[in-house]
Amino acid sequence: MNTAVAQSGAQPDDRKAMRHVVPVFLMGGVVVFSVAMTSLVTLGYFERQAVPSEIRAAEGVEMTASRTIQFFDEANGTVRVEDHATGAQLASYGPGTGGFIRSTARSLVHQRRIRAIGPEVGFELIEWDNGALTLLDTTTGETVELASFGRDNRKVFADMLEKETN
Repeated sequence: MNTAVAQSGAQPDDRKAMRHVVPVFLMGGVVVFSVAMTSLVTLGYFERQAVPSEIRAAEGVEMTASRTIQFFDEANGTVRVEDHATGAQLASYGPGTGGFIRSTARSLVHQRRIRAIGPEVGFELIEWDNGALTLLDTTTGETVELASFGRDNRKVFADMLEKETN
């Protein structure tokens, strides 16, 4: 018999059990911390996350360009993007390409589906004078701040904009 185990009075199985107790307590601590922080934000002790539309309104940011676009998921796996007003094709992404477009479009379309809203109304692609780019679903109020996903992903949508000419 191991002398260290015999001196401590602990059985070998007890030590194995103790190894699993520490992570359980740590996970419990993370849960308690998360609930506490959520409660503090809900009760107003900490500020909520910034809301881009409210910040734009407070700072007087104005729209510089916009276009209403529509997404189509074709049977062969291609995602097609069209101008909603004219039907002109703006972009097409075959299977395995356009991952950011696919995921963005599907998340917005999913929100419409769960609310039983059809595809009759397009999505507003808006560029602001501070450089921000927003994809807005006016039927659900959902927005995607496209600059948050990096320069390359922002550019994919920015290239679809029809700049206003004064």
